[in-house]
Amino acid sequence: MSSRKRGRATERLSKPEEEKNVILIDEEEEEDESPRLASVKKVRKVQPKSTKKSNKTDADGECRLFGEPVPDAEGKARWPERYNKKSTKTTKRDDNEEVNVYAKCHYKQAKVDGCIYNLYDDAHIKAGEGEPDYIGRIVEFFLGTDNKDYFTARWFFKPEDTAIKGAGSLDKKRIFISSVQDTNSLDCIVSKTNVVQVSLDVDKKDKQQKISHCDYYCDMYYSLPYSTFLSLPAENSGASIHPLSTISSEADVDSPVDSSRSSESRNISSDQKPRRSELTCLDLYSGCGGMSTGLCIGANLSGVQLVTRWAVDLNSDACESLKLNHPETQVRNESVEDFLALLKEWRKLCERYSLIGTEKSRLGKLNNEEVEDEHVEDACQDSSEEFEVAKFVGICYGDFPDSKKRGLKFKVRWKGYGPSHDTWEPIDGLSKCEERIEDFVRNGYKSDILPIPGDVDVICGGPPCQGISGFNRFRNYSAPLEDPKNRQMVVYMDVVDYLKPKYVLIENVVDILKFAGGFLGRYALGRLVQMSYQARLGMMVAGCYGLPQFRMRVFIWGAHPTEKLPPYPLPTHNVVVRGGPPVEFEQNVVAYDESQHCDLEMALVLSDAISDLPHITNFESRDDMPYKDPPKTEFQRLIRSTKLEMCGNSSTGQKTTGKGTTRLGSLFDHRPLQLNDDDYQRVCHVPKQKGANFRNLPGVLVGPDNVVEWDPTVERVLLPSGKPLVPDYAMSFVKGKSSKPFGRLWWDETVPTVVTRAEPHNQIILHPEQDRVLSIRENARLQGFPDYYKLVGSVKERYIQVGNAVAVPVARALGYALGLAIQGIVDDNPLTTLPKGFPSIQRVPSS
Repeated sequence: MSSRKRGRATERLSKPEEEKNVILIDEEEEEDESPRLASVKKVRKVQPKSTKKSNKTDADGECRLFGEPVPDAEGKARWPERYNKKSTKTTKRDDNEEVNVYAKCHYKQAKVDGCIYNLYDDAHIKAGEGEPDYIGRIVEFFLGTDNKDYFTARWFFKPEDTAIKGAGSLDKKRIFISSVQDTNSLDCIVSKTNVVQVSLDVDKKDKQQKISHCDYYCDMYYSLPYSTFLSLPAENSGASIHPLSTISSEADVDSPVDSSRSSESRNISSDQKPRRSELTCLDLYSGCGGMSTGLCIGANLSGVQLVTRWAVDLNSDACESLKLNHPETQVRNESVEDFLALLKEWRKLCERYSLIGTEKSRLGKLNNEEVEDEHVEDACQDSSEEFEVAKFVGICYGDFPDSKKRGLKFKVRWKGYGPSHDTWEPIDGLSKCEERIEDFVRNGYKSDILPIPGDVDVICGGPPCQGISGFNRFRNYSAPLEDPKNRQMVVYMDVVDYLKPKYVLIENVVDILKFAGGFLGRYALGRLVQMSYQARLGMMVAGCYGLPQFRMRVFIWGAHPTEKLPPYPLPTHNVVVRGGPPVEFEQNVVAYDESQHCDLEMALVLSDAISDLPHITNFESRDDMPYKDPPKTEFQRLIRSTKLEMCGNSSTGQKTTGKGTTRLGSLFDHRPLQLNDDDYQRVCHVPKQKGANFRNLPGVLVGPDNVVEWDPTVERVLLPSGKPLVPDYAMSFVKGKSSKPFGRLWWDETVPTVVTRAEPHNQIILHPEQDRVLSIRENARLQGFPDYYKLVGSVKERYIQVGNAVAVPVARALGYALGLAIQGIVDDNPLTTLPKGFPSIQRVPSS
């Protein structure tokens, strides 16, 4: 997975353009058209209005270059490729044959159908038969050496021409400029059109005034690589989109930013943005916190302090795991829908008490937890005068008791009673407790128990989309968002729309780009663009970032118009390719191009991750135990690091064993799911050798078509329980072609993906040399969770938490890229390289 071939673009265009950097200039300035910047492939097939090969038309349909030619010296300086016979600049004739096009001379004007066109005019350009006209900006007029008149257009993309096609509800007047350009016969021009450039973050009323009389408006740049949408320069910057802003593109993928070199000099650069203080993260659908944990570690390594201030998930055990490992986080065990409703009510309460806009440091010493019950003087009573409210200790949005209504509720600590007697009471029944409500809101506002718009810097999360699962027989292909099981993608975007963070990161399975033509992935990208966020989409393989598993996932970045859009970190490790992305999104896989040189670490295998762990049996029941052996690999040394060491902070007082500083304390969660007696007996019969599975058991034959069948010469072996050693479901799984049931992993293999269930009936999860399934900790290591990360819940529940998590090293690499973007030390390139040896680097000290 170190490199990838160029695949088909996600759009309807036939071939991807090899886009090049272009410089934004004023209309009267000369355009830098060096060979490095030239487009070399045609991607849009235009249809000349005349079927004749000659440009000459009758007087009514005059089509010719107009005015005086550009002086030779100026023409050769501005368009050198047109005069250099070694240039690769090409176009397509009417017969679609791709040829080199050279110029005799250039012009600044042309006359088509009686209308005069100038350089940088916008025009409708004839597309293929039966297709709507294209929209392009004219950047070149010239007379070819074949005595024909030509023009070059830089294309605008309509929403339906981009990766959000079919899933975005964007304004039909909104189009996106690109660096894609190609040359065609002059008579392909249809008519003039008026495209207005506006800033992406301009006030809505101002924007409406500016675009009210135009044909189209443009506020973003679109690039095919990684389906990228970027802000155009601010209107008051003195620049225009003639021809374009400085934008990285497919050409830049071949020379990504070297972050290791950037980090060496970032403290001495005088033109860099100053580092910000602590930034806040909200983790939605957080699970046990794999995504936000990795993001914060990676950002810290880049020199940015990112803290997960809030997290939300429906799984109570996962919430407890996150809270245990991140005591600094406000963890809420509720649905994201209820969380969003609560945020809106919380804002109203803060406005009621005039808190919004107030500096929290000036609110005085307010802390509900410091107020003792016996010190509450004016506690309120209910109508029965039997109970008195001492204070409020929580707030949520949900169902009212004994009612179908839903609304705001407070958790009440009753005077004279302890926490075990706390109850949730609707706000409507607390009308006599105004002072207590105000105290709670003031304290909560000061301590950030809930965010209001403007408080959150980063929102991350992986909204579950169970409606696309292959296990769902009733999937809605025609309208995926009407399926309640896919509703969380909409809810996630609604939270983003309400809180308006600076950065957004969405994670999901690759199926969101496969199911229903990739509708859900396109929808997420389109919602970000609709909300005026910059955005890009990529797919990352966990094994490429130092894990012994493949696990490809989709990641979508979003960034506020005034921020740098984070890039994707290029792989650090080679990995064995398993499966692949949807054909339409082949170009979105984060990988080196085949033409690039890349010095990658060898792919990790199972032994790199777990060979140092203590021997345990199927019946192990301890939740913690000593390590016994020192680490044997660099992966094991890093995974044993303390929390401070993981973030690049060296610590003292650590024992040193083998290579580097390690933590020889307790090992958590190294216990397996205990198999029942029958399955345990089956596992004990599976040979301890590479590739072993149920097919190695007596009585099973494998035919030439790889289908298993019973051996008629062998009597069926029974277990002590009377059940067969080889169960029928193993023989019939995937019509007898699967070798997964009761399969053993092996030391030199890369695992396909960590799963949420530990049953060996249809997946390869047996330990190579021990008669058991992989333990919770072994799975956690395959996901990159540090050994200090302790989980809460039943054994099955802990497997689910680990299997559902985002691989920590992937999130860590993304967090590092995010930190670079926050500091403004990345360009618009969609890819960046991680420092050599990442993540075993020292954190950049705060300035």
